[in-house]
Amino acid sequence: MPRPQPHLKEVLASEPGAHIAALFDFDGTIIAGYSATAMLREKFERREMSVEEIAETAQVIAQHSLGAIGFSGLMTAAAKFMKGVDEQSFIDFGEELYKKHIARKIYPETRAIIEAHRAKGHRVAIISSATIYQIEPTARDLGITDIKCSSYEIEDGVFTGEIIRPLCFGEGKVLAAEELAEEYGLDLDQSYFYSDSDDDIELLERVGKPRPLNPNLKLKAIADERGWPVQRFASRGTPSWVDYTRTIYATGSLVGAFAAGLPIWALTRSQREAVNFSMGLFGDFATAITGVELEVEDERHLWSSRPCVFIFNHQSKADVMILAKLIRRDMGGVGKKEIKNIPILGKLMEWGGTVFVDRADGKSAIKAMEPLVDAIRQEGKSICIAPEGTRSLTPKLEPFKKGAFHLAMQAGVPIVPIVIHNATDVAPKNEFVMRPATVRVTVLPPVDTSGWSARTINAHVRDVRNMFLRTLGQPEERAAESVAKEPAAKAAAPKERTEKPNAQKAATKSPAKKKAPAKKTSPRKGRAA
Repeated sequence: MPRPQPHLKEVLASEPGAHIAALFDFDGTIIAGYSATAMLREKFERREMSVEEIAETAQVIAQHSLGAIGFSGLMTAAAKFMKGVDEQSFIDFGEELYKKHIARKIYPETRAIIEAHRAKGHRVAIISSATIYQIEPTARDLGITDIKCSSYEIEDGVFTGEIIRPLCFGEGKVLAAEELAEEYGLDLDQSYFYSDSDDDIELLERVGKPRPLNPNLKLKAIADERGWPVQRFASRGTPSWVDYTRTIYATGSLVGAFAAGLPIWALTRSQREAVNFSMGLFGDFATAITGVELEVEDERHLWSSRPCVFIFNHQSKADVMILAKLIRRDMGGVGKKEIKNIPILGKLMEWGGTVFVDRADGKSAIKAMEPLVDAIRQEGKSICIAPEGTRSLTPKLEPFKKGAFHLAMQAGVPIVPIVIHNATDVAPKNEFVMRPATVRVTVLPPVDTSGWSARTINAHVRDVRNMFLRTLGQPEERAAESVAKEPAAKAAAPKERTEKPNAQKAATKSPAKKKAPAKKTSPRKGRAA
């Protein structure tokens, strides 16, 4: 069993029950930094801000920083530039921003705290001064459906340039929490609120369990004075020079490890032994230098049925060094063809037994993998493949491709699933820097493929993927037959009204009935600040 993390101990020991709420601020608490800053940066890089908008935005931010205007003034200024903009373009921009910037900013520790509260049956919600467009993609990733946040006025799907009051800021957050309490029968005196800012002091004082998370200086001083427990995470946010140094050394160690194996190749004429030595050395050095520790469950399955096809869920660039440390020898792999063209790295991986395939061309990929069948049968090598095809943006498992399953079937060897629980803690997708973390790995029992056929391959892929999903604690994929029956059942049942997350109900209410302006979706004005 994994060691309980310090930031989870209180939650795991807490009283269970749906009457207890776990309320979370967004910026600085769930994610590192500010989503509004990421939005402005993205708009600026795309050149979607006019000179007027840049100048006025800078002036307003400066005034807010100096205390000349409050949060309401900041939001009012932002809303002005959205007048006449189609809401859908703002929703699309929020989704894009999440994939490009926000997803990798989610604190893994906060994710774990949310999961722990959910396991205790607590009502988890986000109460933030940000807008639904900044929050909703992240909330969806975290499985949170209750969102209370600031809203812009909308008429007929178009922003009017006004804000809806009260904003979800200061006392407005208390009102939002009390609305949730009334709706779900929550006891705020037994509930938690996690926040990084003294701006949230009203709600921190209202709940029974205020929990400053990555607090600013003012909130840290208040917490110390009142005896509130403080937690601070360094897993996201601005990396230190040590983090950069670790990452550069770990990445460069691949070259050094293979260079160290060259004398073995030269003196013994055995490329295989040289590669085995280099692979193990790289795994040991890279994980040590980055501060990555592995907690491996059922490690015996790594060795019990070789040769085999190892499959793993691909979350992070750290997966390469993790697998090198685990598998160590007699292994080959599959990579996308673009890697082959990277100087030095492409050649090293090819020398180490990696086959490069064009994922866009299924027939070409299958043909390119034919040498792997020979490597398994004739050389006794095991092959390591990520059936998702590429790194996932979050810990949630993506659909599986069939290449690894066809390979195992053709070679007549078992599949050994390697479930990596939290490699995103080290380096999420699109993040260069790797940080210290304890990564949990579960090696599942070998899966016999001797009775498989091309006709039944879909069922086998689903069954193996469900093994990963169960181990990761995620909902399993249902058989195609049960899914096919569902539309007919829904057609016979009364239709239910589908609603947006709670915060969106307020955001789409129009207090005034007036003619909507013409919709604008141009690149410059069709995005939101």
